Amino acid sequence: MIVGIGVDVIEPERIAQAMANPRFIERMYTPRERERIAQSGANAAQRAAGIFAAKEAAVKALGCGFDGVGFHDVEVTSAASGQPGLELHGGAAARLAALAGARAHLSISHIASAAVAFVVIEG
Repeated sequence: MIVGIGVDVIEPERIAQAMANPRFIERMYTPRERERIAQSGANAAQRAAGIFAAKEAAVKALGCGFDGVGFHDVEVTSAASGQPGLELHGGAAARLAALAGARAHLSISHIASAAVAFVVIEG
């Protein structure tokens, strides 16, 4: 049964501008996410925008926004196949448990002008 759905779209250019401030990067992204962004070379802003959109979509699916959930509580992972995933920590994990959610599914896509993420939480 689906217990939550969230979607978010963002312009990578907005994230590229914000990334000029190292505090933004440290505040928004976990160390593993920062490492993947750094390895993306010329596509770093698109990768960062996709991760940012995924975090926004996840908290929408959880139904709580960032109330009681920090940006590091929602971590975007990547399987060896490239499939994106979510690891929920702290407030996000607690909210998932409160929803009786068993699994969060994530899809991310991006082009030069937009990044979109879609999250479905199964119970």
